[in-house]
Amino acid sequence: MFESLTDKLSRTLRNLRGVGKLTEENISEALGEVRKALLSADVHFRTAREFIDEVKDACLGQEVLKSVSPGQQVIKIIHDELVKLLGEGTTQLREDRPLRILMVGLHGAGKTTTSAKLAKRLAKDGRAPMLVACDVYRPAAIDQLEILAKQEEFPCYLDRESKDVPAIARAGWEKSKENGSDVIIFDTAGRLQIDDELVHELELLKKKVDPHEVLLVADAALGQEAVNVAKTFHERLSLTGIVLTKVDGDARGGAALSMKKVTGAPIKFMGIGEKIDEFEVFHPDRLASRMLGMGDVVSLVEKAQENLDQEESMRMAEKMLKAEFDFEDFLTQMKQMKKLGSMGSIAKMLPGMNNVEIGDKEESAIGRHEAIILSMTKEERRLPRILGGSRRKRIADGAGVQIKDVNQLIKQFSQMQKMMKKMKGGKMKQMMGALGGGGMPDMGDMDPKELAKLAKQFKG
Repeated sequence: MFESLTDKLSRTLRNLRGVGKLTEENISEALGEVRKALLSADVHFRTAREFIDEVKDACLGQEVLKSVSPGQQVIKIIHDELVKLLGEGTTQLREDRPLRILMVGLHGAGKTTTSAKLAKRLAKDGRAPMLVACDVYRPAAIDQLEILAKQEEFPCYLDRESKDVPAIARAGWEKSKENGSDVIIFDTAGRLQIDDELVHELELLKKKVDPHEVLLVADAALGQEAVNVAKTFHERLSLTGIVLTKVDGDARGGAALSMKKVTGAPIKFMGIGEKIDEFEVFHPDRLASRMLGMGDVVSLVEKAQENLDQEESMRMAEKMLKAEFDFEDFLTQMKQMKKLGSMGSIAKMLPGMNNVEIGDKEESAIGRHEAIILSMTKEERRLPRILGGSRRKRIADGAGVQIKDVNQLIKQFSQMQKMMKKMKGGKMKQMMGALGGGGMPDMGDMDPKELAKLAKQFKG
């Protein structure tokens, strides 16, 4: 999501950086390009117009600081206004115990899966969630919720005989008291279109269970229609938050910007993949930085600290600093990095890397590299210099690839070692230390060209 918008905004901001003096004319020209980028990303036209007006007023009404260039100051203003538009601060759920959460939205938005994802997220925070199946019109929804609950060992209340949704919800709430659950998540039915019958049923359900949170689950690909959907649900149910789903898809992202503006309800979570643990707290400042091509190192570090073995990462960092790492280490490193997601998603979190293309071809190349290394003996992995012609042929046959693929990997591995030698010292140690749990790296003085060059070492 936001890839097209990020590319267009990045190009516009690159032109702004060189501006020596701000005038109403060059500000209007730059913001005109920003407005086009927003509209092409399916941001509602009123939201785009109001955003541009606010940025322009802030630019013209602010004195230029001596410490930064005028162009950089405009970029800072655009970033700050984007954060405001997306919702300032991290928007947490209420702390009530038991916490009752009503999940609403259109058919196909992913409410059932999102309910389970939210339950898992809250369980990680030490809460005891319970799921209640309130979608009586789609039997598969009840089955799906039951399967997900069993998979994650969450209690789940369902009633396949009754069609009285408010009564089912109330019975689920009462059942949660027996289970000792401190979070009750109600998964409700959706429709292909908003209709009065659906919303009226949700109003009755809301009265029956008196939820602390009413979350609109919305497909990030909704586009302009997102405004009408969010507005209708908010007027009738008083939304307390929004959950964006399918953020990892090719949605243009306008829904995120439009819904928050129209309803005033904060975006609280994002579904970033199909797996049940691919679910993140929404951070407006971090998303704004990603949209402007500034990366999101904080999220990358948090993800690394959660998924990577810290001792193993630090051991690897030391070997890489000395350029002593071998194919055995590289195999371990690849397995660790897989836990963070795709290489493309990781690259987008690094400053200056948003234009580095890492697609399906590059992802499959990484899988091919892993197969080649697995076809080596332990001795060959530890001593790459012994990989002569006959050994390379055997490795290629074992991995199901051509000899040229093995030669290419060995060549790239050698190039990577040279790159690590060039990056010896503070920068690499700081970066690797942070990924291993050592804190937040100072990425500001790292050359984006060097980072891009490093990322491209294993492309193709």
